[in-house]
Amino acid sequence: MTLCYDSSGDGPALVLLHSAVCDRHMWAPQWPALRDAGYYVVWCDFRGFGDSPVADRPYRDAADVADLLDHLGLERVALVGSSHGGEVALEVAATRPEAVTAVALLCSAMPGHVPGPELRSFTERKNALLAAGNIAGAVELNVTTWLGPEASGEVREQVRQMCRHAVETHAAAKFASTAAPVDLARITAPCLAVSGAHDLADFREIAVGLPERIAGARHLELPWAGHLPSLERPAVVTDLLIRFLGETVPAG
Repeated sequence: MTLCYDSSGDGPALVLLHSAVCDRHMWAPQWPALRDAGYYVVWCDFRGFGDSPVADRPYRDAADVADLLDHLGLERVALVGSSHGGEVALEVAATRPEAVTAVALLCSAMPGHVPGPELRSFTERKNALLAAGNIAGAVELNVTTWLGPEASGEVREQVRQMCRHAVETHAAAKFASTAAPVDLARITAPCLAVSGAHDLADFREIAVGLPERIAGARHLELPWAGHLPSLERPAVVTDLLIRFLGETVPAG
């Protein structure tokens, strides 16, 4: 199996997909409660993150996740995605609509999204730091950009460590994930699109617009949140996920 993953529990399958700033360990506050709520929980590292190796050929994160579902024999699954993980979840849900039972998106990216001024500025600053060999500066830029004002010092350090590993690994990688064009209208699963009031405009606009693209999708904005709400207020987001999943994919 290409991707490193963990799993725990029994019941309906639930796969947690991390942001491109973190790795699968970002879900440490959520997975035990989701397991205890009656779900079989899987959380994985994309290639070049956490414990998954970098790619030796072109690849797509969504295809890797689909392979993981096949490897585990999961014919029906709910998906929770943070940021880039949300983009991956959308691609999987659009290409395998019959297999996906629910989609919860936390400040999600979106396939085909054209970056706005804020996201372009961030990317340009990050790339300039990396081109200058300033990995520490690129990591700090990520931490300050993606965590909201309520994130604790401990959480900032956790994100810093995950981000540093990802940045260092991808700086030496030959390939990066590509996304396939997808028709989001093919998604039939219930969808909750969460945005953070302190996040970049791109991700707030994506969340607001998804109900126009996906039948049955709904949007919820968290007034206290930045880009990584599951780390900023873990218990609040855990309860939100359990309520949404209880409405759409009841356990037991």
